Amino acid sequence: MKIFFAKKIEKYNKQESNAECSCSSKKSGFFRGCNLRRTMALVIVLSFIIMLVSGCGDAKSTNTTTITIWHVYGEQSDSPLNDMIEEFNNTVGIQKGITVKSMKVSDTNTIHEAVLKSEQGGPGTEKLPDIFVSYPKTVLAMSDNEKLVDFQDYFSEEELSSFRQDFIEEGMIDGRLLILPVAKSTEVLFVNKTIFDRFANDNGVSLDDLSTWEGLLEVARKYTSATGKSFLADDYFFNYFQLGQASYGGKFISENGLNMDSQFDKLWKPMGDAAVEGAIWLGSGYASEALRTGDAVASIASSAGILYYSDMVTYEDNTTDELELVTLPIPTYSGGEKLAMNRGAGMCLLKSDEQRENAAMTFLKWLTSPQNNVNFVTQAGYMPVTNEAFENYLPDAIGTLESPRYKSLYNTFMEMQKEYSFYTPPQYDFYLDKETWFEKNVRQILAEKAADYKERMGELVDSATSTDASGSRKQNNSIEKQSDVEKEKLRDSLVNDALESLKEIN
Repeated sequence: MKIFFAKKIEKYNKQESNAECSCSSKKSGFFRGCNLRRTMALVIVLSFIIMLVSGCGDAKSTNTTTITIWHVYGEQSDSPLNDMIEEFNNTVGIQKGITVKSMKVSDTNTIHEAVLKSEQGGPGTEKLPDIFVSYPKTVLAMSDNEKLVDFQDYFSEEELSSFRQDFIEEGMIDGRLLILPVAKSTEVLFVNKTIFDRFANDNGVSLDDLSTWEGLLEVARKYTSATGKSFLADDYFFNYFQLGQASYGGKFISENGLNMDSQFDKLWKPMGDAAVEGAIWLGSGYASEALRTGDAVASIASSAGILYYSDMVTYEDNTTDELELVTLPIPTYSGGEKLAMNRGAGMCLLKSDEQRENAAMTFLKWLTSPQNNVNFVTQAGYMPVTNEAFENYLPDAIGTLESPRYKSLYNTFMEMQKEYSFYTPPQYDFYLDKETWFEKNVRQILAEKAADYKERMGELVDSATSTDASGSRKQNNSIEKQSDVEKEKLRDSLVNDALESLKEIN
């Protein structure tokens, strides 16, 4: 209609211009004809304006349904999802009489607590929104998850088959699809390539060596031996064991709790060796902070955490260094299946009435359509949720990204989507408690053993050196060889002690 209207305006403008030219050379009597022409043109143009306005009015709904949402994608003032909501409201929302309103933008833990508190009711509690972000732990903790919509009632089998099935599986609770995936993350390996390249050139290692856990931990120990600094920061020790045992066909966590069996022992040894020798950073806080301060060169962290990595390393003495961040797939376990964590919350929809539920579903289907989904996730550092989005839309979107680190991340996503399966943790109500307990105790025990190792290593070094008449210290080669054997015995003893301590308190 707009194009048609514009062409009519252009046509009558030309006619008017031609009329003015022809009338200017004629007698005054002809001006009366020109005025009539102008009047007719104006009437026709005004008619088209009325038609256009009337047509637009017909496309809008006179009744607006407002849908509320709580989510975690960005800050309130700068949120990728809020941008998508605004686009929806100004397009499909106008046409169908739907307005989506973002009521809370926070983190998953805050929304988890808010949902449970709202469900209980009482003075001062917020009303549950129509849509809220949730992990399975939130749904499992609700007193009545029957109040949530089963998305299988709104998506056909064909529509659901377009999603990555490992993403759909996470939202299945007691046979109902209560959590719809809209954006997914996983765990990846971030590397400060600036520092790594300097070390690699002098020590004959490459990024390819980081593709397996065995290779990564070996490089980490080499780096620590050469520099005295930690190489790796890992946000998720729990998942190192969970993915490791799953890749070999076992289970780290079951209905009986944590399984610290022979598979666990096998995984413990290389991790424990590196940690006790100081190759793994065991400080508090997130891995991104360890890279920012130069306390680590590489990190295992959530892919969504790319937002929090600095462009510079700032050392303790306030000197700085460039931080060229690259992303690699999560390391695999030699001989095991290629697995990566299925992370990233989904959306729950509260049951209400047919009109509200349909309005909410209109928005959610719009958000998860391939093109819109890729537009959304590439702003937020997440993966799209459908196979078509991965295969047909994400490659082109990567080419438009300006940030080299985002291009690196999304190329990693493409590789992992093709080669990895995404592992969904089991749904136990004690899962979060076990994960928290394990992370705290593993770090504490390994930190204590690493401190013992460092102190006793100092004593071994002292015993392997002597002081000559001039006061200079020199190494005794025979004692040094003997101390290497002692170092290995000491490390193995401390790693075994740490394992026994952990098992005793499990």
